[in-house]
Amino acid sequence: MHDYMRAVGFSSIQNKKEFQEILEQVIREPDFDSAEVSGGLFGCAEKSRDFLAGAGITVRGDIDENGEFNYEYCFPHYNGRYNCFKEDVAFEKLADREEYNGVCDLLDQGVSVIFHMNRLLDYAGSLSADRRKSGAHIRLSALSISGKVLIPLQRSREEVIRQAKDAQIHRNMLSAARQGDQDALENLTIQDIDLYTSLMKRIPGEDILSIVETYFMPYGIAVDQYSVLGDILSCREEVNELTGEKVWQMLISCNGLYFDMCINSRDLLGTPAPRRRFRGNIWLQGCIDHEDDNKSIF
Repeated sequence: MHDYMRAVGFSSIQNKKEFQEILEQVIREPDFDSAEVSGGLFGCAEKSRDFLAGAGITVRGDIDENGEFNYEYCFPHYNGRYNCFKEDVAFEKLADREEYNGVCDLLDQGVSVIFHMNRLLDYAGSLSADRRKSGAHIRLSALSISGKVLIPLQRSREEVIRQAKDAQIHRNMLSAARQGDQDALENLTIQDIDLYTSLMKRIPGEDILSIVETYFMPYGIAVDQYSVLGDILSCREEVNELTGEKVWQMLISCNGLYFDMCINSRDLLGTPAPRRRFRGNIWLQGCIDHEDDNKSIF
């Protein structure tokens, strides 16, 4: 069974037989059913079912010549609620099965984001030869099986405004540096030196989590898993309709990124609330929305 199944409320499954019964229900009564058509024949296919708001299990396989669905693998999904950004996205195939990661270079933030693609039709039959899609509306989400709720930081209104202005200036300099602006490169280097000096002065007398307000960095060997510290913008508790397990769904702001996250209440230490912070490890997922069907986070 997939490690992250517990994030969508399936932590109490006792054996393989119970899990197989759940998969059969997904295949028999899916909320979403799609198949890729190539040359008039059905190729890879997927079926998914939500057992709580936006979250559940996706099963993938193929359609044989008799029109029957053949199971290959499954994974838990959470599709989130909001479009987070619009960027060019590249698709990387995983191993020897029909599974893909999406890769976006966020130039204004100087980072690359890699996420698991939740919907087969997001990339099947609609890509150029090099597996890219331009100007896609990305809806990020995440699953977590380990996390803590931290108290918020005390920030005055003036500090919030100043930090927002500094962040925008930093993004502008990153963009200019990528275009070869030498002054921007020098300014970024000076900023890094000043930041390092300031940190060395503060660390002996302050808690590290009061200095580091937010972070988003790779975790482990999987390219789509991250360790994060971010602000909770909103949260709600949902119940898995099949198992009755309680699951928290939160909207997180982290280093300029916004994503919805799903975590089993058994795996979360503390009670989430807006303005508090979440710290933990996540499996980042994503969907691509059509332009006429998007709901912006802003």
